[in-house]
Amino acid sequence: MSNDIVEFVQQQESMFLERVCDDKVKFSTESQFAIQAFQGNKFLADTARKNMASLQNAIINVASIGISLNPANKHAYLVPRDGKICLDISYMGLLHLAMTTGSIKWGQCKLVHANDAYASNGLDKAPTHTYNPFLNANDRGVVIGGYCTVKTADGDYLTEEMSLDDIKKIENSSKAKNGPWKTHWNEMARKTVVKRASKYWPKVERLDEAIHNLNTDGNEGLQDNKEPVDITPCFVSQLDEITSQLKRIGRTESQLINQLIPKLLGKQINELPELTSDEAIKVISSLQGFANA
Repeated sequence: MSNDIVEFVQQQESMFLERVCDDKVKFSTESQFAIQAFQGNKFLADTARKNMASLQNAIINVASIGISLNPANKHAYLVPRDGKICLDISYMGLLHLAMTTGSIKWGQCKLVHANDAYASNGLDKAPTHTYNPFLNANDRGVVIGGYCTVKTADGDYLTEEMSLDDIKKIENSSKAKNGPWKTHWNEMARKTVVKRASKYWPKVERLDEAIHNLNTDGNEGLQDNKEPVDITPCFVSQLDEITSQLKRIGRTESQLINQLIPKLLGKQINELPELTSDEAIKVISSLQGFANA
């Protein structure tokens, strides 16, 4: 892998630090996990090279959600999807976020096979699920559903169950049905159950943001006719870069707002902080083009 991606990842430190929400998630270690992922996956690196903006967004999402790319934890990964780099969060990662943020004390999610013994004991009690963990999947029979049981801070149990038909409906409606649903079906099925179960847990912003990220950037949301819109606000460092580029080409902020931005973005703004992060990237790129002309 060439040094361009390594350098780009390292250049994201200021934006990472602006958004980081958990002191345990350090840029020094997360950047190394990211670089290791690219070093071990040529397709991932090639995708990033063609869409650096998506790589930047994925790194920022690591900070704003507060989850680690440590491969040993299996909580989150950088993955190539539809020509961009996405932050993928596993069902274990979602449960980890729920526990570390205090939404729940602990939780588990399992798939139920046809030859298992399963009994539902109500939504406020843990189910009875008996099976031989040493049998392979074929001997346990086909998957017929899944469940997620958590214990709340008050000591109560909450259980969400989904039949195979319900899981399949989500799979068939997901924009990611031809990607991870084909390559990691069990993981996606568990994640589907956890995402539905989380609607009944005490709300925490980081968990909500993680699920929103999966449904939009990760293309795991239900199909509709509109592309997801990223409304992440621009960063202070991006505004500083815009100001620097304006000085370099001898233009004013007023000229940028009244002349360039309407043409470039097809919208009118009153001041630069109204830009989203994606829009700021486009503005900076355009100004750099002027500077290099």
